[in-house]
Amino acid sequence: QVQLVESGGGLVQSGGSLRLSCAASGTISSIYVMGWYRQAPGRQRELVATVTSGGNTNYADSVRGRFTIYRDNAKNTVVYLQMNSLKPEDTAVYYCNAKSIWNSEYWGQGTQVTVSS
Repeated sequence: QVQLVESGGGLVQSGGSLRLSCAASGTISSIYVMGWYRQAPGRQRELVATVTSGGNTNYADSVRGRFTIYRDNAKNTVVYLQMNSLKPEDTAVYYCNAKSIWNSEYWGQGTQVTVSS
């Protein structure tokens, strides 16, 4: 089992920045990719960014160039999402996600990000 705890959400003005954190615990040796997804009201959950255990990253087109996902090199169990140049359309609940080599998938509880115009 893997537990994910997110932090760092909040209210920010358009053009501002926020950094989200996700700390994983449990059977972390089985995790091969971690990432962030988001869900806005009335919309489906969508991929924001992922990072593999090898450091490969992937971004949604809507956030590429504005958001950066990275892992803490000292603590390989913490993943960050640095969000710059935030827009009102980035407003959503952001969820941390982890996938294991055993085909299991885990989610955090979600953290609200609200961008005011």
